[in-house]
Amino acid sequence: MWRGIVFGLLAGAFWGAVFIVPVLLPDFSPVELMVGRYACYGALAAGLMLPRLVPLLRRLRRADWLAMLRQALAGNVVYYLLLAYGVKLAGVAPTSLIIGLLPLSVTIVGHKDHGALPLRRLAPPLLVVALGIACINIDIFSHAGADGTSLAHKLLGVLCAACALACWTWYALDNDRFLKRHAHVSAVEWSMLYGLASGVIALAVGAVALALHHAGPAAGAPARDWPRFWLVCLLLALGASVIGNYLWNLASRLVPVTLSGQLILSETLFALLYGYLYAQRMPRPLEWAAMLLLAAGVLWSVHAHAREEGCRQSAGAG
Repeated sequence: MWRGIVFGLLAGAFWGAVFIVPVLLPDFSPVELMVGRYACYGALAAGLMLPRLVPLLRRLRRADWLAMLRQALAGNVVYYLLLAYGVKLAGVAPTSLIIGLLPLSVTIVGHKDHGALPLRRLAPPLLVVALGIACINIDIFSHAGADGTSLAHKLLGVLCAACALACWTWYALDNDRFLKRHAHVSAVEWSMLYGLASGVIALAVGAVALALHHAGPAAGAPARDWPRFWLVCLLLALGASVIGNYLWNLASRLVPVTLSGQLILSETLFALLYGYLYAQRMPRPLEWAAMLLLAAGVLWSVHAHAREEGCRQSAGAG
């Protein structure tokens, strides 16, 4: 189990890097960041699957293609586009804290799939989470304008982060249901397939964006660092999408499902760590409060489900 915990923490360290990339590449738009990341991921997935790609594609059915396209859109392309806009407009801390509610949102939305507790039993941890969200929003809007970002932009950034949370929640449940009902494709094969699909969709979106915005750089505008852009996108695709997902798969096999829900919080914690290190500052009091309350609420929910599952197993054994 300790090996599984280490693998899960390392996966979180890789995943947390996705939140800092929009800050590292401020001259590039969220659309460009999304296209760069998933074009690289698609190329890596195609290379890794090349020896068995054609036989694998022949095994796919019409339902598989539809699932692959919708999951690539929701779980990768649209999700990261919204995440990048959230970071650009609201900052790393608010975006990562809102998306850090994933363990709780997946549990609530998918309670019929996973036998979750009734919502009335989740009222106390949900209240704690609501207080955490209130803290981070108060902090955001009380410091609006301090970094040159307007209140409207901050609000739009929070909305983008919430929509990104909704996208990945839906994707997680759809992906879980698909893999349970379609055993002819393994989890690793499916991960590579929707990575490849994400690359194709990202390139299509990039072509449309280029066609709509075909004007060249403004006169006197500084040249952008494209070599750095592609290097960061390649490292992000390799680290977060390939290595991070592989480490998470290893962790999932070695730790109980209730513990894996807690390990997902490591992504949020590493994202916050990277953000504060880059900004060279400590969290403000309300940011500390938000981090503690959100972590407490999610962990409380996970433990409540762990106790319920233990009771069910004991009753079944008896």
